[in-house]
Amino acid sequence: MAGNSSQPGRSVTIRALTLLSTFDATHQRQTLSEMSRRSGFPLTTTHRLVGDLEEWGAVERDADGSYHIGLRLWELGMFTPANAQLRELAMPYMQELYETTRENVHLAVRDRFDALYLDRLSGHRSVPVVSRAGSRLPMHATAVGKALLAHQSQAFVQYFCQRPLSRNTRYTITEPGRLVRELAEVRRRGYAQTVEEMTLGACSVAVPIRDNEGVATAAVGIVVHSVRADLPKLVPSLMQAAQSIEELLRNNGSDVPAARRYTAMRRREPIQPGRPV
Repeated sequence: MAGNSSQPGRSVTIRALTLLSTFDATHQRQTLSEMSRRSGFPLTTTHRLVGDLEEWGAVERDADGSYHIGLRLWELGMFTPANAQLRELAMPYMQELYETTRENVHLAVRDRFDALYLDRLSGHRSVPVVSRAGSRLPMHATAVGKALLAHQSQAFVQYFCQRPLSRNTRYTITEPGRLVRELAEVRRRGYAQTVEEMTLGACSVAVPIRDNEGVATAAVGIVVHSVRADLPKLVPSLMQAAQSIEELLRNNGSDVPAARRYTAMRRREPIQPGRPV
């Protein structure tokens, strides 16, 4: 039994990472009890591990006794290839999209079963959304997610659709057969869209970004208010931005680690679930 844990075979490192993974968009601050419950670790184990994480700077303690992710962990995250490389290449084109539309502009990649948002540009005119840089949302309920999911292997799509699909609003597509048909339509027309599937009052449209091997490694999208949504009108600008980013990826070739990482991830399908919650 590793590390005197009630879960045999789990190293101290894995258990510490499991505790960190209990933080997400809806659990940005947690007490020791909450981390213990969400990780499945005894409270005493949680207390000891959190003490080590706090000393290193991975978590910080608030005045009320709860904890949040520390700046040192955030600093390390800024050096990940997906953030430092792909985001840097895409940012000028995201800025052009924002200047043209004044709407939310998203850049996302696939991480297991979620759309992981690398960056977001928005302004006072933009419709409020739940996404932000570093957050993750379900692929089946977001345009960037559908743009990525539609271009995964058939085995992965089938496996994805067999899992329980969250219903974020009454418009979210959760029926496997309907979702498969929707993804086929995404591939046919070249872009994905949602109509209040993630957030009421918000619609979105997105296109995939392909690496130099033709694999959809990322997606760029725009979220607009439902009352002023004209999604097909936004597609040409999105496609132009995606093509420009793809050209930069091709020119950089193997010097773009982000593209290699997500290409490799795609080839390991299907992926078994197992991320701690």
